[in-house]
Amino acid sequence: MEGQLKNGTILISESGNKYEVVSLLGAGGQGEVYDVKCEDRHYALKWYFKGSATERQKKILETIIAKGAPDTSFLWPMELIVPVKSDLFGYIMPLRPKHYKSIVDLMKKRVNPSFYTLCRTAFNLTKGYRELHAIGAKYQDISFGNLFFDPDTGEVLICDNDNVSFDNSKPGGVLGTPGFMAPEIVRGEKHPSRDTDRYSLSVLLFYLFMVNHPLEGKQEASIKCMDMAARIKLYGTDPVFIFDPNNKTNRPVKGIHDNANIYWPLYPEKMRQMFTKAFTVGLNEPSRRITEPEWMTLFSNMMHGIMQCSCGAQVFYDEELEAKGVAHTCWNCGKAVTVPYKIVIGKNCVLLNQNTKLLHHHVYDDFDVDTVVGSVVQNPKNPALWGIRNEDKVNWTYQKADGTQIPVAPGKTAGIAKGVKIIFPESTGEFR
Repeated sequence: MEGQLKNGTILISESGNKYEVVSLLGAGGQGEVYDVKCEDRHYALKWYFKGSATERQKKILETIIAKGAPDTSFLWPMELIVPVKSDLFGYIMPLRPKHYKSIVDLMKKRVNPSFYTLCRTAFNLTKGYRELHAIGAKYQDISFGNLFFDPDTGEVLICDNDNVSFDNSKPGGVLGTPGFMAPEIVRGEKHPSRDTDRYSLSVLLFYLFMVNHPLEGKQEASIKCMDMAARIKLYGTDPVFIFDPNNKTNRPVKGIHDNANIYWPLYPEKMRQMFTKAFTVGLNEPSRRITEPEWMTLFSNMMHGIMQCSCGAQVFYDEELEAKGVAHTCWNCGKAVTVPYKIVIGKNCVLLNQNTKLLHHHVYDDFDVDTVVGSVVQNPKNPALWGIRNEDKVNWTYQKADGTQIPVAPGKTAGIAKGVKIIFPESTGEFR
């Protein structure tokens, strides 16, 4: 496979760094991506085709580079390479490690991540776009082509950031990827915005969990030729969610959309409700689309709401089932699954399984899911007793059912018992 640049070519960036072309990694609609080396460190170089190497694109890149990456999940442009004797140019960005996989790998069953990893991937992805929107930017082209994830840890990398646009800049030429664009863009009524990003994000999340498009059911299966008119109707003028509770005309077709039918029942009712809102109300009312913090709260609870059946399968805890007095049933063997103790702290619910970690987010509601503030431990003198060891930097207060309060210093353990509360510095948790 040959590209525009030969292996061994030396390119000098605007800051004076020398990059040697090592190999061609791939090509897309705008240009080619190369593995390049600078002082024994490897980076990625995107080198534009002639039709894409415009002055407008260069100015967009200059703005993006000056703003800096929203967080470490973005393979963000670092510096420009603009040769003096060429009309072409490119930019340097971090090189994606090979163990990161795409949603295409997930759809083709090349990877089989756990439920926890899926939820962690969704959380990190959504957090990345929250940070992007927080600096006044819009991505404009969210799709499964620009997300890569570690199937073991759920860490994510977002690539193709060279079309990011900021509020004070003119809309870029990119409208999005077919199937991911918001209906109002498909109809030609609006330009990309944070509201349209949120629609595209919902589509990507639906793919991640259901391995199917949210609008591709019976209507899509009946299309003989997927031409422009068919796409506009399916995704723009007449979109119908495949699980719309009030419109059953576009249900998944057996033998074609089996993934949707298999995965939809496996997840908690709260997730089904949020996807339903995203693709019913959210189709026509952009301002009412699901926000990043709403998704992140859901995924945090799902990450810490996984139960283990005796057959080995994992089952999600569903507060709606418990509220109705309905038993949780294993999707694999059909047996009832016992719900362990849990602690409810505001919007956050954590199942207290063996080795469960209480995270900073659970106690302080700040979406920090890396810092541990408590651990479920077994009483060494009485293995039948369990508690949460305080690993925070401050005291907690243990409040018994009769109102008696006992301080729990860092390193000490609060016993798990129904009706008992832990009063944290900024919240209160109750065992249930």
